[in-house]
Amino acid sequence: MPLALLALAVAAFGIGTTEFVIMGLLPDVARDLGVSIPDAGLLITGYALGVVFGAPILAIGTTNMPRRATLLGMTLMFILGNMLCALAPNYATLMAARVVTALCHGAFFGIGSVVAAGLVAPNKRAQAIAMMFTGLTLANVLGVPLGTALGQYAGWRSTFWAVSVIGVIAALAQWWWLPKNIAMDKANLASEFKVLGKVNVLLALGMSVLASTSLFSVFTYIAPILQDITGVSPHGVTLMLLLFGTGLTAGSMLGGRLADSRLLPSLVGMALAVVLVLAAFTQTSHSVIPAAITLVLWGTFAFALCPILQLLIIDQAHEAPNLGSTLNQSAFNLGNAAGAWIGGLVVASGADLADLPWTGALVSGLTVLAALFFIYRQRRAATALDLAG
Repeated sequence: MPLALLALAVAAFGIGTTEFVIMGLLPDVARDLGVSIPDAGLLITGYALGVVFGAPILAIGTTNMPRRATLLGMTLMFILGNMLCALAPNYATLMAARVVTALCHGAFFGIGSVVAAGLVAPNKRAQAIAMMFTGLTLANVLGVPLGTALGQYAGWRSTFWAVSVIGVIAALAQWWWLPKNIAMDKANLASEFKVLGKVNVLLALGMSVLASTSLFSVFTYIAPILQDITGVSPHGVTLMLLLFGTGLTAGSMLGGRLADSRLLPSLVGMALAVVLVLAAFTQTSHSVIPAAITLVLWGTFAFALCPILQLLIIDQAHEAPNLGSTLNQSAFNLGNAAGAWIGGLVVASGADLADLPWTGALVSGLTVLAALFFIYRQRRAATALDLAG
C-alpha cells in the first residue's frame, strides 16, 4: 500500500476523533459555556446534519478541482474548524465551527475513498479504502479515549487544539505523499445529479443507512446495557469499548479483503452475521466474558460492511464517483441519527435493555433483504443483456 494511503488514514484519524470526542466532553462544554446538557448535545446533532446535507454540496462544488488540492483544502478546513472550536467564545460560535468541520468530514471521506481506490491495482481497491477507514476505527480505539482524558485534565479546548495538530500532520503527509497528478474524470452538474436516478445507487445508499441504523440503535445505549445488564463497572465499560474498537479495526481490514474478492456475497454474509451476533447478544449480555466476545465479533462484522458498501457505491455511481461516495457518508450519518432515535423509542417504550439488540438485528435483517434484492436486479439485468446479445 502506498504512503499516500497512510496520509489519508492520518486525516481520517483526526476527523473521527473530532466527531466522537465531544460526547465525552459534553458536561465540561456545557458548564464552561453556560448551557444545558441537552443543548450541548445538539453539537452532535449539528455535526451530523452538517455531514448529511453539506458534504454533497461541497463535493459537487469541487467536482472539477484537482483531487490533491481538494483534499488538502478540506484538511485545512478541518484544521480551521477545530481551531475555531478551541477558541469559541460562546455556544453559537462553537456550533458554527462544528458544522464547518462536518462539511470537511463527509466530503473528505467521500473523495478520499475514490482517490484511495485509484491509487492501487483494481483487485486491491477495497483494501485501499479499508486502509483509509482504519484511521477512523483507530480514532474510536485511541483518539476518543485519549482526547477525552486530555480534555478532562487540561480543559475541553485543549482537545480541539490537539486535534488541530493532528490535522497539520495530516496536511503535511498529504503534501509529501499524495501524487501531484491524481487521475480524475471531468464531470458536470447534470451528470453528477443524474446518478441519483439510478435504482442501484439508491439501493446502495439505502443499505448504508440500514447498516448504520442497525449499529447505532444498540451502540448508542451500550454503556447502560453493560452496566445494568452485564454488571460492568464504569471503568470496565471503557475496557469493553476498547475490545469493541479492536473488532472495528479488524472488521475494516476484513471487509476490504472480502470486497476485493466477492463484493456482493460478502455484503450479504456480513449483514447476516450482524443479525446472528446481535440476536446472540440478547443472551450473552448477561455475563461479562460472553458479552466481551460478542462485542468483538459485532464490531468486526458491523464495520466490515463499511469498505464493502463504500466500494459498492463507487462502482454503481461510476459516472459521478465523488458525489456517490460522499453521499454514502451522508447515508452513514443519517443512519447514526436514525439508529439513536429508534433505539431511544424502544427504550422509552419500557422494553428491557437486554432485548434492545433485537432491534439492531431486525434492521440488519432488512439490510440482508435489500442486498438480496440488489443481487436479483443484477442477475436479471445480466440475463437481459445475454438475451439481447
